[in-house]
Amino acid sequence: MASTKHPENTLPQAGPSTARRRLRRFRFPVLLVALFGVMVATAGINQLVAPVPILALPVGAGLAVAGVACYRRLCRAVELRTDIPELGRTGSWPLLRRGALLGFGLFAGLMSLIAVFGGWQEVSWGSFGGFFGTAGMMAGVAVAEELLFRGVVFRIMEERTGTVIALVVSTLLFGATHLVNANATLWGALSIALTGGAMTTAAYVATRTLWLPIGLHFAWNFTHAGIFGVMLSGSDTPPHGLLSVTLSGPSALTGGAFGPEASLLALPICLAPTILLLRRAARAGQIRRRPHRAGHPA
Repeated sequence: MASTKHPENTLPQAGPSTARRRLRRFRFPVLLVALFGVMVATAGINQLVAPVPILALPVGAGLAVAGVACYRRLCRAVELRTDIPELGRTGSWPLLRRGALLGFGLFAGLMSLIAVFGGWQEVSWGSFGGFFGTAGMMAGVAVAEELLFRGVVFRIMEERTGTVIALVVSTLLFGATHLVNANATLWGALSIALTGGAMTTAAYVATRTLWLPIGLHFAWNFTHAGIFGVMLSGSDTPPHGLLSVTLSGPSALTGGAFGPEASLLALPICLAPTILLLRRAARAGQIRRRPHRAGHPA
């Protein structure tokens, strides 16, 4: 008896490779929007709990853990990656510690230089509660921003443009986002791009993990706000840190209303480790050229 074939059964079926290509075609905008949402949500929740330091520490730490979990899940779902090497668990804690020590040392060095040149007007004790609360908030901020700018923007752009172009574009975008802050200036945003953005990107390129830049970013911000209590990236209110340092003097020295990140002294402080990290990356063959093969995934 002859079998009857239905027309719909003769249509070609989309296999896994087709689904993979479709997902990868739109992975950049999907991940960009999703991680931007994570960053905005983290900032909003931090603002809500900031007045209650006993909540700010655990909530901020929880947001950091949730951000990492969200990134891993998104990469598996959107990029169909089973392995997420940039967030590999092996060696994560040593890299976080090294980044934290580097971030603390660099910002403490910057504040010391400002003091040497007479930029400290007044120093007083701040708040232990603010110290611990700021630690939580800065953990959430550092993770969210590194996942977005190094984990998504730089990583995927590098695959299409190579390391150099991706580094320049991603760091400028990182600086541009700070233009929306209170007391923001064009120089302040450019300074953050040249210092913090380039330095954390170099840390990623040198290690090919996000743990070193996350530790570096966290410690820089935490030392800034949680220890010295000085104005952070053009915010309109001074943070509550362990100390309360009031700066006074020319903007070239103190950074003016934007804060010490806009100080001219921040450039040599941050560019030195940036150059060393990029040299290490070059020696290890981690600087990638722009691919020339056709059909490279977006």
